[in-house]
Amino acid sequence: MEQWIILLRGINVGGHHLVPMKELRTAMEAAGFSSVKTYIQSGNIVCRFAGRPEDILETLMERHFGFRPWVLVLSLAELRAVAEANPFREGAGKTVHFFFLEGDPARMDRVLAQSLQAETEQFELRDNVFYLYAPEGIGRSRLAGRIGKVFPETRITARNRNTIEKLLDLARDS
Repeated sequence: MEQWIILLRGINVGGHHLVPMKELRTAMEAAGFSSVKTYIQSGNIVCRFAGRPEDILETLMERHFGFRPWVLVLSLAELRAVAEANPFREGAGKTVHFFFLEGDPARMDRVLAQSLQAETEQFELRDNVFYLYAPEGIGRSRLAGRIGKVFPETRITARNRNTIEKLLDLARDS
């Protein structure tokens, strides 16, 4: 069985798409996943599964929870590479954000990104990850708030560096 890191987009946000983590773990184990661990309530999962789990997990979510979120699946090596490519390692974990992109990152509207960027913010696009250093907080960032406009027609899910590091720790301990 291969080890996977799974990021579910848009669950347990603003009272919508509620997914209790214990129920999710139980449903995943019943579907053949093993060593299922979750971190906080925002859809961060480390598990083992034979083969790529996207389709099975999307179907499981629809059957058990009534909706089909975007499921981003990364191998441990892929997540490690994303973490190692972080250009803002000096920033505090809660100020560095990883925006995972599905689609063509070349569609980035760099002019819009620069116009939304605060003086204290820095960003960099590397492969399919947009890294944002927002020292004043993600909630105050105009760039983070309009990221969907910066990357049109692109599915995006974001995690901060603390979450990425915790997922790597959970994977190492499995």
